[in-house]
Amino acid sequence: QVQLVESGGSLVQAGGSLRLSCAASGRPFSNYAMGWFRQAPGKEREFVAAISRNGGKTDYSDSVKGRFTISRDNAKSTVYLQMNSLKPEDTAVYYCAANFVLSSEAYYLNSRSYDYWGQGTQVTVSS
Repeated sequence: QVQLVESGGSLVQAGGSLRLSCAASGRPFSNYAMGWFRQAPGKEREFVAAISRNGGKTDYSDSVKGRFTISRDNAKSTVYLQMNSLKPEDTAVYYCAANFVLSSEAYYLNSRSYDYWGQGTQVTVSS
């Protein structure tokens, strides 16, 4: 089992920045590809960003590309999501997710590929 705990969510004005963290425990963090997803009220959960085991491969949804950056520190068992130039439409609960992978460069965009999920952290962007 892998336990994931997100933090860093807050209320921020449009144009501001936040950094979300997701701390993992329970299994060797470096064995897992990681992803960030978000869910706004009344909407389905959507992909935000993903990163491979070794951090060498990343991918983003078109809506956040150029504004958000995913990174990881395997020594600290933590994945981050740096969010800049925030917009009101970024308001959502943000979840991190983990998937055990053998390939050091694999990552996943589909939420069904992930085995473990955190409880989420609320990000609210005011206009």
